Amino acid sequence: MSERYFEGIGRRKESSARVRISNGSGKFIVNEKELDAYFTRLGDPEAILAPFAATGEKRNSYDVSVLVKGGGVTGQTGAVLLGLARALVKSNADLQPSLRKAGLLTRNPLVKERKKPGLKKARKAPTYTKR
Repeated sequence: MSERYFEGIGRRKESSARVRISNGSGKFIVNEKELDAYFTRLGDPEAILAPFAATGEKRNSYDVSVLVKGGGVTGQTGAVLLGLARALVKSNADLQPSLRKAGLLTRNPLVKERKKPGLKKARKAPTYTKR
């Protein structure tokens, strides 16, 4: 008895999230915890649920299961958001224009810049002294 689900994979910085949505009662599980228990930072749960708001889909008509690994809180939040948007598009292709317009289907390419030799950080140079 395999339940039908749609899967979307989202990535941001060093994080990767596998998001599965299926018809259900509105449960949102992230790494075997509730959404609000896993993402405790103010505004993160609302940001993750943005694809539902952008499409007008009812959150309580889907069960969402997420496996997210790597990175930090910001990266994991972005990865789950992208994965959820991609999964919604797989479940209903008519939602793509509204998600695209809201900018939720575009992967954020910003990653940490590497440190260069001779510098203290990626761009910070040692203090210059003339004398």
